[in-house]
Amino acid sequence: MSRAAVPRMLLRGWAIQVKDSSSFGFFIMSSLIEPVIFAAIAAYMFRAGNRPDALLYAAIGAGMLGVWIVTLIGSGQALTFLRHAGILELLIVAPVPFVLVLAPITLAAATVGMYSLAATLVWGWLLFDVPLGVEHPWLLLASVPATVIGLGMLGMLMASVFVLFRHANALTNMLGYPVWLASGFLVPVSLLPDWVRPVSWLLPTTWGAEAIRTSMIGGHPLPAIGACLGLAIGYFALAALTVRHFERLARQRASLALA
Repeated sequence: MSRAAVPRMLLRGWAIQVKDSSSFGFFIMSSLIEPVIFAAIAAYMFRAGNRPDALLYAAIGAGMLGVWIVTLIGSGQALTFLRHAGILELLIVAPVPFVLVLAPITLAAATVGMYSLAATLVWGWLLFDVPLGVEHPWLLLASVPATVIGLGMLGMLMASVFVLFRHANALTNMLGYPVWLASGFLVPVSLLPDWVRPVSWLLPTTWGAEAIRTSMIGGHPLPAIGACLGLAIGYFALAALTVRHFERLARQRASLALA
């Protein structure tokens, strides 16, 4: 496969996966119902402080919680869906590197999850008078795709585990709340124990939320955008190694088709 064809394949795969995920019942429920719950959590937690910026801060964090949940479940179940459809083996033996097949799936999950952020902010504005403002609109346009890319690459690393471990969905369920807590969605990272902070620095969720917040509330989003993209590159390189390793072991054990 030529290098020139890779961007076109990634873009087309991403578009197909976004369309497919948008019709999936779980994502529809997560996008229509959960944002109302998240907006209510953010409003009632921070309304007592009488600080408009705190309400918006919490609303963004609650919306990012929805993004993370959709990305986590979508990435974690990606290979399960392919296995049940009976096409995982065909994709593994295809001439295209499997990591390039997996990337559009996890990026699409993060993209669909972004609707949860938008819906949370809109519901918060309509129902709870959460003020919406954007200090740096152009940087916000850069923050959103940087966050999608960072979350997508982290999701790809998690999805690669499913090549070998068929029941690793239990692991993804465990990662939900610890990650959003360590990422400072609703509790600032500065208030967390000292040993948690280095962990938060390695999570693109932390920097994605920071980039979006500083773009909307005010501050300097560029460092957070750069950190998010830098982590995305690192996670992609790590995912490429794990996918190759797990793929080789799955071939040896003939376990790809097992449910």
